[in-house]
Amino acid sequence: MSDQSKMQRGQQWLEELLRLASLPATVTATLGPAGLEEADSYWLTIDETDLTPEQIEILIGPEGTVIDAIQYLANSTLNIGREEEEQASYTIDLHGYRVRRQAELREMAEAAADRARQTGKEIELKDLSAAERRQVHTFLKEWADLETYSRGQEPDRRLVVRLR
Repeated sequence: MSDQSKMQRGQQWLEELLRLASLPATVTATLGPAGLEEADSYWLTIDETDLTPEQIEILIGPEGTVIDAIQYLANSTLNIGREEEEQASYTIDLHGYRVRRQAELREMAEAAADRARQTGKEIELKDLSAAERRQVHTFLKEWADLETYSRGQEPDRRLVVRLR
């Protein structure tokens, strides 16, 4: 299955979901932006032009919970029962949320790294989704003097940063 057809499959799925929700929006599908953790993912960007600020807020949800849920559904339903080479990773964005959140996570990771170095203690980061914890793990891999791991069970799972 070609990259183009995987992208179209995601785009059509998301447009149908928005249509069923009576939200007047189209979707642009592209390969993920370089430099972001999900760069190997197909990005499905919801065009906000015809959405009200309230609709945008609802689609993103408090702390990104709704857009994360939509993204999870897209990845689950679009890949179920498919051979590995036919599977794809989809990142759903609206109103620049993913890029802004990526910057916030990087800042949070760097601040935790600085605190761990200054205090020598473990620093816990709470209230991150599984995908966000993975991003922070990836950011902090760059520093050989630190290690990260997850502790606890969902919904109270936390990322821990500490000196090696």
